[in-house]
Amino acid sequence: MTVVFERPPATAIRSSVIEVAYAPRAAANSADDEIVRLVQADARPHHIQVVTSDKGLTARVTSLGASVYPAAVFRDFIDPRGR
Repeated sequence: MTVVFERPPATAIRSSVIEVAYAPRAAANSADDEIVRLVQADARPHHIQVVTSDKGLTARVTSLGASVYPAAVFRDFIDPRGR
């Protein structure tokens, strides 16, 4: 699993399970652009599942072969009692 942020957080996030990535420059939609770049660079984009509720990002990554999980579905998956 990879999580992509617009910019690095003030305190570093370290995980042995999750890869943390950042857009090369913080700007509007820069994390989306980085996600698209990662999908494009992967030899098997059809194996990638992107979690987003952004319609623009959904269109971009599905056109490359990735699938999309809406954020609310993913949230319920990881914390079904959270609602």
